[in-house]
Amino acid sequence: MKAYLILEDGTVFEGTSIGADKEVISEIVFNTSMAGYLEVLTDPSYAGQAVCMTYPLIGNYGVCRDDCESRRPWPDGFIVRELSGMPSNFRSDCSIQEYLKEYDVPGIAGIDTRALTKILREKGTMNGMITTNEKYDLEEILPKLAAYTTGKVVERVSCMEKYEVKGAEDLSENGPVSGSAVFHKEAYAAGVKEKRPSLVKELNGKGKRVALMDFGAKANIARSLAMRGCDVTVYPAWTKAEEIIADAPDGIMLSNGPGDPKECTDIIREVRKLYETDIPIFAICLGHQLMALATGADTHKLKYGHRGGNHPVKDLSTGRVYISSQNHGYVVDTDRLDPQIAVPAFVNVNDGTNEGLRYTGKNIFTVQFHPEACPGPQDSGYLFDRFITMMNGGMQDA
Repeated sequence: MKAYLILEDGTVFEGTSIGADKEVISEIVFNTSMAGYLEVLTDPSYAGQAVCMTYPLIGNYGVCRDDCESRRPWPDGFIVRELSGMPSNFRSDCSIQEYLKEYDVPGIAGIDTRALTKILREKGTMNGMITTNEKYDLEEILPKLAAYTTGKVVERVSCMEKYEVKGAEDLSENGPVSGSAVFHKEAYAAGVKEKRPSLVKELNGKGKRVALMDFGAKANIARSLAMRGCDVTVYPAWTKAEEIIADAPDGIMLSNGPGDPKECTDIIREVRKLYETDIPIFAICLGHQLMALATGADTHKLKYGHRGGNHPVKDLSTGRVYISSQNHGYVVDTDRLDPQIAVPAFVNVNDGTNEGLRYTGKNIFTVQFHPEACPGPQDSGYLFDRFITMMNGGMQDA
């Protein structure tokens, strides 16, 4: 069946329909990762967006549900050059086509994704429509595209009630947990058995209780803490700060998530209350932006965002550069940063935008990129160890 991708500027791409047969309007973004399409699909930060994969062949190793970062795919649409019809992987549970249909996600294949990416780079991220209607009317569609906004999408992707993920030593007694993500006992147990120092650090977080605010958390955030021995309680995005403080966690984790951070006005107020405590805090991606907004800084939208697994970031305290995984369309504006509250800790080597903050006089640090992902493959995993050091009474720069 024919399908069409219609952009806000009037550009039309013709291809083949994949996934669900339905029409959708969304923000069109691109991801430059050469692998990890399932992790991209199940990253809640893509809610409200349709993702174009710049790598030309997608789906060749199928779908392994053990690798999902959350309970379902979140993009509104999926855009590829070529979709593999015969996945080859002994771990594969189904094809991408079957997976998209299962969760009612439409897509389009067979278009020139390189040309699409160049348009988005030159003109900036824009809205678009995926449709199978061959009699589409541009005059009718273009005003709808211009009017579309992602809106408040955090509430859509967060867990509905709080739940626990036990530390690595308890995994033999605990199976997969419910909530916004699926965790697998075998994966934890393998990591503990191998005693990989870069991941486990001899369970240096043993017994520490971490409150993870789920703004669209990827599964590997809780997994990274649990593999270090922490007991994690995951809270819905709308949880009041008073409830978290009353639970007396040793540390607080603010997760990644979708959308414009300035839309999260109620959450920002609660984050401010958490900032005013003495509880160590580590924040990733959207959580990083929310903490900045809660403390008086500002954010702005990038022209086409950072989405991929090969973005270099520089640690300003050591000068060392790490390869990072990223997925964001907004950044913290360091021109509006009060050095008495926070100072830059990381910078993007490609464009000089902010990639992390260190909060003055506080055991709080935040990063824009994803240390729980594995692009380096574990270049920045040490940040979880830094967080645990803070919870153990050390300073964040230890």
